[in-house]
Amino acid sequence: MQRAGKPLDGWRVLVPRGGKWGDSVAATLRSYGAVPVIAPMINFASAENPRTLSDSLKRLERGDFDWLVITSATTVDVLMSQQVTVPSTTRIAAVGETTSAALALAGYQVDFVPESDNSARGLVKEWPASAIGGRVLIPQSDIAEPTLVAGLTALGLEAEFVAAYRTVGVPVSEHVAADVASGRIRAVLITSGSVARQVQAQLAPLPDDTIVAAIGPRTAFDARAAGITVHLIAESRSALSLVETLVEHALAERTATHE
Repeated sequence: MQRAGKPLDGWRVLVPRGGKWGDSVAATLRSYGAVPVIAPMINFASAENPRTLSDSLKRLERGDFDWLVITSATTVDVLMSQQVTVPSTTRIAAVGETTSAALALAGYQVDFVPESDNSARGLVKEWPASAIGGRVLIPQSDIAEPTLVAGLTALGLEAEFVAAYRTVGVPVSEHVAADVASGRIRAVLITSGSVARQVQAQLAPLPDDTIVAAIGPRTAFDARAAGITVHLIAESRSALSLVETLVEHALAERTATHE
């Protein structure tokens, strides 16, 4: 996309995640003229049953599983903190390029990433026909939907879920909540179903003029299920796609205003 001027000049945009991801999105938003407001709305904590997780990871290291399915960079952090060595006989599947990159950076070899749909449903839909059968370990958030387990089980695999971490809500500051309520924040980014539920719980109802942008169709579905009106949907589950979707909307809005 060619950057003509500053299409997001004057836009205050709520970024609901912190860390490297939030900093990266904030930098991209600033390059388009926006004022990012970083307000992490979810965080991750240790699994409620660490022994169960430890037992599953030890079985993984013993070679009990044919596949390891990773759905988030947070799970990669768990593998690293537990110093897990994945045996060469166990193949690794990643949901999305971001997760795949995190695995590669941590020294894990990724064998399969869905090409057209970076979601749990996409992974099940594109699962290699040559990889039917065998045992699969799926470490995820404690509140993850059973999409992967059910989908892979239906394909004939023996899929096992284990809670790798807990997803917990983080209250936003009164100042941020007031800025959202008053309409000072022009757009809100929705990066996951967990974030959507926190936005609904903490900030609803959003002003009619506030633009809600979701990172991919699945997140948009989850946001609508939580009661949030979604105006924009990024084509892919990437931070750049999410910001560029917002930029395209702003440019179209500007063009319509000047016609």
